[in-house]
Amino acid sequence: MDCEIAQKKYATNFIGKIVEIEVDRPLGSMHPDRKFAYELNYGFVPGTLAPDGEEIDAYLLGIENPVNSFRGRCVAVIHRLFDDDDKLIVIPRDMTDIADDEIVRSTQFQERFFISRILRKK
Repeated sequence: MDCEIAQKKYATNFIGKIVEIEVDRPLGSMHPDRKFAYELNYGFVPGTLAPDGEEIDAYLLGIENPVNSFRGRCVAVIHRLFDDDDKLIVIPRDMTDIADDEIVRSTQFQERFFISRILRKK
């Protein structure tokens, strides 16, 4: 997706869309600055720009092995209330959905440091 378009759309406009993510922190890898392991694949949408000046980040749920890239469906966004770094929630295209409590449980290893809420398409 074009950077200019992504800047105007923000993370919530990806909900319901198929996205390609590059995984730079695969399942089981260590955070480069903090002492925790990634309990799922974590990456970003290439060619996008989030308000924090970096690409839009994404958690990949529903895949139990490390991957380098993935094409899946964005079903929600974790919106951090005091941070400009929303996170897409991406799942395999053949997975129907994932419950909010499962999103919270799966991302708590990192999201526990932030106050956030889960946004869905209305």
